[in-house]
Amino acid sequence: QVQLLEAGGGLVQAGGSLRLSCAASGRTFSRSAMTWFRQAPGKQREFVAGITWIASRTYYRDSVKGRFTISRNNANNTVYLQMTNLKPEDTAVYYCAATRPDRMGVELTSDNVYDYWGQGTQVTVSS
Repeated sequence: QVQLLEAGGGLVQAGGSLRLSCAASGRTFSRSAMTWFRQAPGKQREFVAGITWIASRTYYRDSVKGRFTISRNNANNTVYLQMTNLKPEDTAVYYCAATRPDRMGVELTSDNVYDYWGQGTQVTVSS
């Protein structure tokens, strides 16, 4: 059974940092694009950051560029999201997503290209 398990969320003051992790099990994800989305109360789910399996290219939404860093460790089937200088508007449930292996040319920002989703982890940033 394929599972994505997020961890690392919590409550932090504005300006603080958190590191989210997404551990994949059930198969290897070394040839899958992996992405973080988030959903705030009353808002649509939105793309945050993604990393390809070819050359580990990274992509970010504009509002997190320079503050968030996505990375992956294929040896332990895990993707990370390092978040710094957090702002109250970053408050949301953060979800990890992955494509099936060997998919190429996917639009990382589109949530309908992903085949696997985690349950989410809550990030709350207080002002």
